[in-house]
This record gives sequence, structure tokens and C-alpha cells, in this order.
Amino acid sequence: MAIKACVLCQLIGFSIVILVVYIIAGHYNPKNEHVLLDSSSNSDEKVWPELEFNWRIVLATVIGFLGSACGTVGGVGGGGIFVPMLTLIVGFDTKSAAALSKCMIMGASTSSVWYNLRVPHPCREVPILDYDLALLFQPMLMLGITLGVALSVVFPYWLITVLIILLFSGTSTRSFFKAIEMWKEETIVKKEMERPQESFVNSRGELLIDTEPLIPKEEKTPMQIFRFNLRWKMLTALIVVWAAFLALQIIKARFLFQNDKGCDVYIFVQNGLVACSTSYWVVTIIQFPVALAVFSYECVKLYKESKKRKSMGNTDSVCEASIDWTAPHLTFCALCGILGGTVGGLLGSGGGFILGPLLLEIGVIPQVASATATFVMMFSSSLSVVEFYLLNRFPIPYALYLMSVSILAGFWGQFFIRKLVAFLKRASIIIFILSGVIFASALTMGVIGIDRSIRMIQNHEFMGFLDFCSSQ
Repeated sequence: MAIKACVLCQLIGFSIVILVVYIIAGHYNPKNEHVLLDSSSNSDEKVWPELEFNWRIVLATVIGFLGSACGTVGGVGGGGIFVPMLTLIVGFDTKSAAALSKCMIMGASTSSVWYNLRVPHPCREVPILDYDLALLFQPMLMLGITLGVALSVVFPYWLITVLIILLFSGTSTRSFFKAIEMWKEETIVKKEMERPQESFVNSRGELLIDTEPLIPKEEKTPMQIFRFNLRWKMLTALIVVWAAFLALQIIKARFLFQNDKGCDVYIFVQNGLVACSTSYWVVTIIQFPVALAVFSYECVKLYKESKKRKSMGNTDSVCEASIDWTAPHLTFCALCGILGGTVGGLLGSGGGFILGPLLLEIGVIPQVASATATFVMMFSSSLSVVEFYLLNRFPIPYALYLMSVSILAGFWGQFFIRKLVAFLKRASIIIFILSGVIFASALTMGVIGIDRSIRMIQNHEFMGFLDFCSSQ
């Protein structure tokens, strides 16, 4: 009944969104909109095609649905698929495509998180969303996104393309081999479970069967599972971090700090702070203590829990990960979080391409890794969407339509894959999907990057590093 009610609500919501989209589309005509499909046009010029029913929107819907479904299941988002789709098929400029891609990731990840809140942990009496890992990586990821966005205007396009190919190819290959290894382990376990139970005879000639007494497990209702998975204290901390970074980004994007006749004043402007000004560096540097304070708090918590666990002789892992939470390992996680965010901001693809494989690498089981990575992406992508909205970087009708498609895809992707994993008893399927999405992203973004780099060489365009201050 819960699934039927959810499906009915989704169908009604999707119909309402479609109706609203076409009503808005008929009256939506922003001043800065340009419908220019010429690839030779200025890269800063907005290219926003009209939302109309044709083969392009149908193909984009299909690709967006499949990309969102697979991306959320793998915990990587799917931005590497959405951006090429929106530029090559629909006809958006690169910056608008990246903004719409974030809208799709936000919709799919939000829907996926809502679904995962109603799913019990596969093997332990803990929430399937690992809040400690989310709080450990989220501040570093957001800090890295800020650095990546700043570097994206400095790095030459060919270098970004090389980074895409190397990084995505490496992570997809590593994930693929990890999936094969896990598949083999699952095969061995299934064969062991299918063997007939061994029996023994004691000294008195009595038959003993090597079994454990069956303890009836209490079945929880979906609402009980939802309440158990929802930890308000940790969720509030994540929201506070998100709100702090959002406030700093709004200040950075909407206010200009300047000196007028010896007086410091704030002037509301569209283009944001003047790059490399005093106020610009103040707002940028403030983000570091905010991120480090939250990260340090979580590090101390994990370190104390790990030390207490070892002193009591408890072999259970902390935060679902087999890693021993020592100072070097926590420092490694901080660097990986910053790297993931920097890559996401630099390539416009989201930090899930680093966070998803990283969680698997430190020993998190696939179901929890997928749910936790998607949970963190919900915060990072929504932060980007708000920033892009303030900068008028995407058309509202397209955003509403693509987000509704992604919301449906996020729910049904989780639903079918979770059912398939439970039926086949193979969680390695999630890792195979993660590897496939990363490889597809490396292929599409790599081909587009190489093609554009070749055209830049033919047109004798500047191929070196740009000045940071003048490029902001």
C-alpha cells in the first residue's frame, strides 16, 4: 500500500509539474536569454532553447531518466552524462548545461534519500545513512567545491580534459575490479549456503546438527524504519554547515565591497564581489575555519569512539568502515574530501565521482556507500543550484521539467536495484553500476573535451593558464 500511494503521489506531482512548466514556458522570457545554436558564439553568452515537444526533448528525457537512476544508485550523481546531453542534444551552452545538471542531480539525490530513509540497514541495527561519514566529508567537500570553481576559470581547457580522462578512467577501473572481486566473494558465500548442513554424532550416539537457534526478528513498518533512519541531531548539524556555506556564497555572489570617499559600503550588484579585493579574500578565507571546525569535531568523535572500541576488545567497525580512525587516516579522509570537492567544482560534475569510490575503498558496504554518498550530494548539489539561481544561470521551465524526471528516476532506480540486490543477493551490482556511470562520463566528457581542444588549436586560441583575478 505504501508503494502504491507513493506511485500515485508521484504521478499526480509529475502531472502538476508538467502543467506548471508549460504555463511558465509560455510566459517566460528573461532579458538575457539568447537562442543561439552556433558553436562559434561567445562562450559567455546564454544559449537557452525553447521547451517544446520534439525528438530532442524525448531523447534527453530518456537519457536523463537512465542517467539519474544509475547515477543515484551508484552514488555518483551523473553530471558527466547530463552536461554532454544538454549541450549536444538539447543545445544549451556549457555553463547553463552545468547549472541544469546540478538541478537534475539535486532532484535525483533528494528522491533517492527519501527512498533510502524507508529502507532498513541490510545487516545491522543502524541507520542506512551513515551520518558520521556524511558529517566527516561534507564540510571538506564543500570547501573543495569552492576551490574547484575558482580554479576552473584559471586552468586551460585541455588540462581539465586530461584530468577528466585520467581521474574518471582510474576510478572506474578500480571500481570495476573491486566489483569483480566482490562478485567472486558473493559466489563463494552462495555456494556455501547451498551446501547441505553438516551433521555430527556425539559420544552417546545422538545426532547433532550444526545450526544456530532461530531468533524471530521483529518486522518494522515503513514509518518505524523512517523514524529510525532519521537522526535529527546529525541532520541539523549537516543543515547548519550547508546554511553557513550558502550564506557565504550569497554574500560572495551578490554584494560588492568597495571604498567610496574613505567609507566602506556594500552595494548590491549582480556580478558579486570584485575578485582579489579585500572583501573577496575575507569571504573566501572564512570558509576554511567553518569547514575545519566541523571536520575537527567529527574527527575527535570518531577517534574517541575508535579508541574506546579497541580498549573494550570490540571488533565491530565504526561508521561501517573497516578503516582504523587514527590521525593519519583522518587526515587522508580530509584530503580526499577536498580533492573530491575540487574535482567537482573544477569539472562541474559533482564530488560523488570521488566520494562514492572512496567510501567503498575504506570498507563501507555498497548499500550504505550509495545511500551516504547520495545523501552528501543532496547538500552539495542544492548549494550549487541556489548559487546558479541567484546568477540567473538556467531557465526555470527546463529546470522544473528535468528535475521532475530526475525525481522519478531517483526513486525508481533505487526501488528496482534494491529489489534486484535482495533477490540475487549480490550487492556488487551497485559497484558495477557505479563503475559504468563513471566510465560513461569519462567517455562522453573526454570526447567533447578533445574535440573542443582541437578546435581551439585550429582557431589559434590561447591555451595557457589564465590570470586568477582578471578571470573571475
